[in-house]
Amino acid sequence: MKFQSYAAIGDSFTEGVGDELQDGGVRGWADLVALGLAQDLVRREPNSLFGYANLAIRGRLLGPILDEQLDAAISLKPELLSLNGGGNDIMRPKVSVESVADTLAAAAEKAMAAGIHVLLLSGGNPTNHIPLGARIEVRGEELAAAVRARVPKSENVTFVDNWSDAELTHLRYWSVDKLHLNALGHRRVAGNILTALGVPVPDWGDDIPELQRPGTIAYWRGYVFPWIGRRLTGKSSGDGREPKRPTLMPVDLE
Repeated sequence: MKFQSYAAIGDSFTEGVGDELQDGGVRGWADLVALGLAQDLVRREPNSLFGYANLAIRGRLLGPILDEQLDAAISLKPELLSLNGGGNDIMRPKVSVESVADTLAAAAEKAMAAGIHVLLLSGGNPTNHIPLGARIEVRGEELAAAVRARVPKSENVTFVDNWSDAELTHLRYWSVDKLHLNALGHRRVAGNILTALGVPVPDWGDDIPELQRPGTIAYWRGYVFPWIGRRLTGKSSGDGREPKRPTLMPVDLE
């Protein structure tokens, strides 16, 4: 498929958390997809420009994602819009998986009605390695199945089921917090997406250093307890953050 512009909305998965850059920012699969799409466009149309926006903010529940990001993304009039959310919702004590799936489907329909091709995708499955993983996996399986059942039957939507990617469940694809993908995991997801879109997957090289993972006590102190604390206080890791690319901007091909 050929696109000249792409906007991404979502939470930490789409923002790129876990694929940290030396300047303190994050990259992630959406940035890599934008790069792959831009390179493919330029190969076919050398003088073309590709625009990319990423409105995702870590820690967001699905409701705030759609309230804050969906209309803003549609107003940019991208040719492609990626939609993911609900991962934070299913980690809450109470959640209606059916309601989350219905909301995602309705959001996809809204974007499609605006003439946008929708990339609807699930996140990877981290539950082999995190506390309470078995409980969360049940909800994740339910959500993935519910979304699959609601994917609009249209040539204007592409669904990529990363949750069912068995390779992506291995620890080597996950960051030190075991909840977010690392650089290798984000590359895996980007490859899944570009393949689904019929776009060649670039060679991103092998410049990924091996992660130094903390011991069990350090892991709980550094990641699990702070996460629990935010849940109990109603705080979010995304509080006060702004989108990293709020408008369509050219992709650097260098």
